[in-house]
Amino acid sequence: MNKLLIVGTVAFDAIETPFGKTDKILGGAGTYIGLSASFFNLQSAIVSVVGDDFPQEYIDLLTARNIDVSGLEIVKGGKTFFWSGKYHNDLNSRDTLVTELNTLADFQPKVPENFKDADVVMLGNLHPLVQSSVLDQMSHKPKLVVLDTMNFWMDCALPELLDVMKRIDVITINDEEARQLSGEYSLVKAAAKIHTMGPKYIVIKKGEHGALLFHDQQVFFAPALPLEEVFDPTGAGDTFAGGFAGYIAQSENVSFENMKNAIIYGSNLASFCVEKFGTERMVALDKAEVTQRLKQFKSLTQFDITL
Repeated sequence: MNKLLIVGTVAFDAIETPFGKTDKILGGAGTYIGLSASFFNLQSAIVSVVGDDFPQEYIDLLTARNIDVSGLEIVKGGKTFFWSGKYHNDLNSRDTLVTELNTLADFQPKVPENFKDADVVMLGNLHPLVQSSVLDQMSHKPKLVVLDTMNFWMDCALPELLDVMKRIDVITINDEEARQLSGEYSLVKAAAKIHTMGPKYIVIKKGEHGALLFHDQQVFFAPALPLEEVFDPTGAGDTFAGGFAGYIAQSENVSFENMKNAIIYGSNLASFCVEKFGTERMVALDKAEVTQRLKQFKSLTQFDITL
């Protein structure tokens, strides 16, 4: 069975949207990526760190999804990473209220021995030096390395980010981040510029407006499914990345044509994530619902035209 190695935060979130608010709930990029990838036929492992305040029931939830947690370090006496945010009425913008790095501040990832030969590596949004250290531990070059990052690292760790970008195959960022990283407003020009920094494939996430995939002169666009209700966008980008990486790992095909399918699978899973607070919808989701919504995606984008 193919292996997917996931590196990212396993955390607590407290979220407020126009539709309500939560206390501390399960969150973190690694969590969303893992839950999303669990819908594919593969072995996956999460490399992360938590404190001993992290409930066993959350760890059990991950292992129940066939996610290996031997790379999840539990620091005795430590506190788990915590983020709190408040979304504006448009749900596209938010204010960060609290960020407590806690155990994440000194995180030194340790890749489990049985995942050092993983076929696909999904580097969630973390310090670029942490992402690089994971690649250093791999016993051979993975078939595909996917990296997610954000404007924070562009502001405070750009040289390190540019270094790790030379070692990856796919970068996933949003449109604002693509413009900042490239210095170009046009996303076509931005993708071309980012391509020269190392990644062969650039995925630009546009939230409710879908996602773009760039490779050389080729471009593919996948819409987001129009939803009746969007409750909480937290983790949608990570869920998308988990679906993308999970599909690639399962299919063993890293071609541009297959990545089109991966984009659709990622968008499909992300459409569920936003329907409830935090990970609630992803935990309750079943494969029949995923398949049914894939059919909706197909009918949304398929048409015949005479040329």
